[in-house]
Amino acid sequence: MFSFMQKMLRFQRSFSVSPFPTPPLQLPSPMETHLWFVVPDEFKSVSLLNQYMELLSPCEKENVLSMRGEQLQKSALLARTLVRTTIARYQINNRVVDPRSLKFKRNVHGKPELEWESDGGQCPSPLHFNISHTSSLIACGVTVNSSIGIDIEEKQRKIKNNILAFARRYFSLHEVEHLSAISDSEVQRQEFVKLWTLKEAYVKALGRGFSAAPFKTFTIRIKNAFRRGFDHADDIESGVCHKIQMANVNEMNHLSSLVSSSLCFEIYAANKERLPGKRYSISVIFLSKPMINVSFKLCNQASEVVVESSDHPERLANNWQFGLFELASSHYAAVCMEKDKASDAGMSAPMRLTVRKTIPFVEDECFSGTDAVVPIAGLIEQF
Repeated sequence: MFSFMQKMLRFQRSFSVSPFPTPPLQLPSPMETHLWFVVPDEFKSVSLLNQYMELLSPCEKENVLSMRGEQLQKSALLARTLVRTTIARYQINNRVVDPRSLKFKRNVHGKPELEWESDGGQCPSPLHFNISHTSSLIACGVTVNSSIGIDIEEKQRKIKNNILAFARRYFSLHEVEHLSAISDSEVQRQEFVKLWTLKEAYVKALGRGFSAAPFKTFTIRIKNAFRRGFDHADDIESGVCHKIQMANVNEMNHLSSLVSSSLCFEIYAANKERLPGKRYSISVIFLSKPMINVSFKLCNQASEVVVESSDHPERLANNWQFGLFELASSHYAAVCMEKDKASDAGMSAPMRLTVRKTIPFVEDECFSGTDAVVPIAGLIEQF
């Protein structure tokens, strides 16, 4: 019986197709990220996968075929296809790009970059991209004139080792203390995965590799961006109205659903108020102090992620913007992008985020503003 890739190679010898044109898209604006993702299990057509194979360079084809096992081969093929078809969607310098014509290089630390040629020869590409994948989802993030790093992790990712022992090996002292303060083992595991996802995205955005930027040398902190924060239940005053600002109506509706649910999380009442600039305010009165994991959920609805040196906590890396969110109900996704050089690095402007699921050459579906994209931390505006 022919294997998955053997069938593809036999099909290639007998039939060749040209890629369908994709409608050109406007480039992301400053402080905007476009995130495209594919779900490998949705790709069943050998003829379509063969078409994807035609897009790859000889080196990429060799790399795909060198993978052991059909699932790894398919994942490698879809990853390279996603990168090529995503970049080819954008008109750069009024040029329509054929995904087969794209060339790539690696920086001195091994991060893949687009090799761009203008009329005057090679020049730095204005378009930056980064890719991440699990066995069940592959994502590619795109920005313009801003370095980007993304990471996706399965929400149900299992940690073989003891979580705190593993964290002490790789995380900063503050992060270990944060995890140690969580008594619920499942909540602790979730917080660990979220931190790992944010740290991975930051290292990938730096483009220097894990060896040049070990996880233990920096700390990820989640800070409240709009109000007096309550990272812990002790910070909440019962019977006092707390006003929480939301980035968009979906975040507001998410919190409102918590308020009105039968569990109620010890929340007494909430009033919605529309604010200028597509923002919303919601007033919440707590009858008593909620559980600590609940306060995390509420605090994360409007929070800023910052990174600081573990050796010098006063040194904040103010030139990076983060976003952490649930993706497709199954993954945590983190985006780290360099702030717009034209803006004040100390200012906290929201990251504009557009998320789309794709089957290249077949269909695209916008997931922004739906239940498939749920912000957790960072200043995020969905478009």
